[in-house]
Amino acid sequence: MTRTVKDTVKDSGMNGTPMVRAEGVHKSFGASHILKGIDLEVAPREVFCLIGPSGSGKSTFLRCINHLEKINAGRLSVDGELVGYRQKGDKLYELKDSEVARKRRDIGMVFQRFNLFPHMTAIENIMEAPVQVAGETRAVARARAERLLDRVGLADKAGHYPSQLSGGQQQRVAIARALAMKPKLMLFDEPTSALDPELVGDVLDVMRDLAQDGMTMIVVTHEMGFAREVGDALVFMDDGVVVESGHPREVLTNPQHDRTKSFLSKVL
Repeated sequence: MTRTVKDTVKDSGMNGTPMVRAEGVHKSFGASHILKGIDLEVAPREVFCLIGPSGSGKSTFLRCINHLEKINAGRLSVDGELVGYRQKGDKLYELKDSEVARKRRDIGMVFQRFNLFPHMTAIENIMEAPVQVAGETRAVARARAERLLDRVGLADKAGHYPSQLSGGQQQRVAIARALAMKPKLMLFDEPTSALDPELVGDVLDVMRDLAQDGMTMIVVTHEMGFAREVGDALVFMDDGVVVESGHPREVLTNPQHDRTKSFLSKVL
C-alpha cells in the first residue's frame, strides 16, 4: 500500500491527552536562569507557534521537549509520558540513555542549520536513521525516502550531496529526514532563519502541507505570516516566561501585554 506523509503521523492523543504538557518547567545553565516556570499544553494535531526575542528561551524549551537538555525543575511530558524520567510512587527516576533514545524516535526535530551528513546523498541522509536506529531494511527505508523526497518536491535530487543543494533544498531534505522515523511530534527551531528570503517559501509550503496532514508541530518562528495563517495557538515568550498566549490572529492583531506590543511593533 502506498503511504504518504500523512501516513507517518502516528495515531496518538485521541483520548484527550495533550501531546505536550509543561508544568512549571525551569532550566538553568550555570548561573543563567533560562526557563522560569513554563506552563503550557499542545493538543494533538495542533500547530503551536512560539515567538519572542532572541534569548527568551524558545529554542531551549524545544530542546528540553526531546531531552537534548535536561530540565532542572517541573514536569514535561509528551503524549502522556514524562520526558527523560519515569515515576514510581512520588519519586522520579531518570531513564537510561538507551530508553531516552528510544523515546526520542517519536519526536522529529528540524534545526536552524540543516545538519545533513555532507558525505551522504539526500536519499542516504533520509535512509540513515531508519536503517541504523530502527533496523529497517535498506529497501524499505529507500522506498519511504523516495516518497518523502517526492513529498517535499525534491524527487529529482535524490542523488545530490548537500553541497549541491541550495539552503532551502537542504532544509526540505532535513524535514524529510525527520519524517522518515514516523514521529508523532515535529519540532521546528526557526527552520527558515538561515535561508535567503527567496528560499523561505518552499520550506513553509512543506510545513503547511504537514499541518494539513494533521502533524502536531511546535514551531519557533519569526515568520508571523505563517503563524497567522497556519498556527492554531501562539505563545509570546520573553526572559524565560510565557508573557501572552492565544489564537495567533488575536495575539498578533490585538496583543494585550505591553511587552508583546513592543516586540510585534518591531517585527510586523
